[in-house]
Amino acid sequence: MLSFQELVTAIPVVLKAGNVPAIVGEAGIGKSALVQTVAEKMNAKLFTTVVSLSEKGDLAIPIPPMTEKAFVKTSAYGELADVKFGYTHTLIEIIQWAQAHPQQPIIWFLDEFNRGTQAVQSELMNLVLQRQINSLRLPDQVHMVLAENPDATMAGFETSDYGVTVGDAAINDRTVRLVMQADVSDWLQWAKSKGNIIGSVQRFIEENPQQLAPKEHDDDLYPTPRAWERVSSNLQALGELPADEQQRLRLDLLQGDLGVTVGQSFEQFVRQQTAGLTAQEIYAGDTLKPAVAQIFNEAGIDQQQSIMNSLIQQTDTYPLTDGTYASRFTTLLNLMPVDAQFAVALKLTEVPDLLERLYQAAQETPLVKQLYDQLTAIGLKNNVN
Repeated sequence: MLSFQELVTAIPVVLKAGNVPAIVGEAGIGKSALVQTVAEKMNAKLFTTVVSLSEKGDLAIPIPPMTEKAFVKTSAYGELADVKFGYTHTLIEIIQWAQAHPQQPIIWFLDEFNRGTQAVQSELMNLVLQRQINSLRLPDQVHMVLAENPDATMAGFETSDYGVTVGDAAINDRTVRLVMQADVSDWLQWAKSKGNIIGSVQRFIEENPQQLAPKEHDDDLYPTPRAWERVSSNLQALGELPADEQQRLRLDLLQGDLGVTVGQSFEQFVRQQTAGLTAQEIYAGDTLKPAVAQIFNEAGIDQQQSIMNSLIQQTDTYPLTDGTYASRFTTLLNLMPVDAQFAVALKLTEVPDLLERLYQAAQETPLVKQLYDQLTAIGLKNNVN
């Protein structure tokens, strides 16, 4: 398997040798961005055809000419049409560009090649193997590059379940298969150079590299390098809305790109980054650092709420049944306005069995009892009001 940067070097080598590279990689891993980068490196003009969206006849469609000379008359068999071919507009553009720029390399990128039907793949066969379709030959400066999703017949992808059409043996024999893998350092380098991947996304991947393209994910939606790019653009657009609307919409937008599990994890990360305090900073050391308490005390109510909600979401990692964590949580809770304290108490009730576990731990741990008593007092006060 090769990384993005390794493929940027390898693909021009294959093309220079006169061969056709077939890039194999999971959906959203960055195959299109890779080919675009290769084209820029080679100073080549890039044309793209999405094979999965093509139908039989799209490449060269027989059409009868409409002039008298187009018809062949026979003495015994009637009149025949001398059929010519109308070519897809992309192929016309390629030929025109080659004529106008004879010294510039051209890359014709056939994306999602094995997601096209068998009929479409067969139609492209001569183009890939013989560089010819009907009587038309491709200019020498045109280089073909294929991209495919893995199928179960490929080594290392035995469990793949993409809806693909297994490639013809002749195609496999005449192309160079280059398997692409997600590489965190490569992606981060690309993200920083691209300039439109926001800082929170970059920092999250730096701290959680396994989330760039995780092997374990939700069944329906899951993060890919392409999904993280969409997240970045969505968050930039979301940032133009009022703060309350951002908070209301953000999680749903994230889950729509990343799935529920990773979407919730990244939402928690964003809240921590916005607030400026993380659970690690709050719970680090033997005692709560004065600087941490000061940052929390000077934060706005919304930021304080976000910090406390983040701590509640991480009670599996930092259980409030532990005296140290309970004490820090109580200290921050007491720095909040009364109404905000009640909101935190309500949030705690949403964690299954947490209050029951706090009650049991309070019987043996004074610091946990202090938190439990505080929550009880908050609840009683609001019930009276």
